[in-house]
Amino acid sequence: MNKFLIDIPERIETKRLTLRPYKAGDGPMYFAAGQHNREHLAEFESENVLLHLESEVHAEAVVRELAAAWVAREYFFAGIFKKGTDEWIGQVCVGPTNWDLPEFTIGYVADVHHEGQGFISEAVLGVLHMLFHGMGAHRVISDCNEHNTRSWRLLERCGFTREGHLRENRKNVDGSFHGDYVYAILRREYEVQHQDAVYNVEPAW
Repeated sequence: MNKFLIDIPERIETKRLTLRPYKAGDGPMYFAAGQHNREHLAEFESENVLLHLESEVHAEAVVRELAAAWVAREYFFAGIFKKGTDEWIGQVCVGPTNWDLPEFTIGYVADVHHEGQGFISEAVLGVLHMLFHGMGAHRVISDCNEHNTRSWRLLERCGFTREGHLRENRKNVDGSFHGDYVYAILRREYEVQHQDAVYNVEPAW
């Protein structure tokens, strides 16, 4: 499959949210998001770019890199914004793992002030709609720390099936180890579970 022939939407709208790629000028907002989520993300997202932003200038360079990667079809970072207030709710990231299948991997983070309100589940379902109906995905995968109960429960609510348990495959900062749960959802499974879902998708870049 030629990745440049796939139409990728510029924006996804769900009932409460707008998802869009980052763009020039988002640096200050992105830096602020990283700062006030630093403690919140430290346990399970220690490698996340949000935790390593050094300044607004650095954050601006990062969001421009993310925007360029979206256009180049390398990977896709979408900011999640609340309709009406345009508050940053979190982000979803998608990476192609096999364009020929095609298969994609998905990850997500939630803003500390917006957890437990269903926003990230709503955003993930919107991105799955884009992947399966807009980009022709056959399979979407995800993994999460075995101790991150909130994350793996979210995946299961969205229709993912646990396919494996990687035991002690990662080292923690303190030298201990943890494992990952591996999840996946197939297009036919998504279509059966979410056949009545409605999303607004704007024209591609």
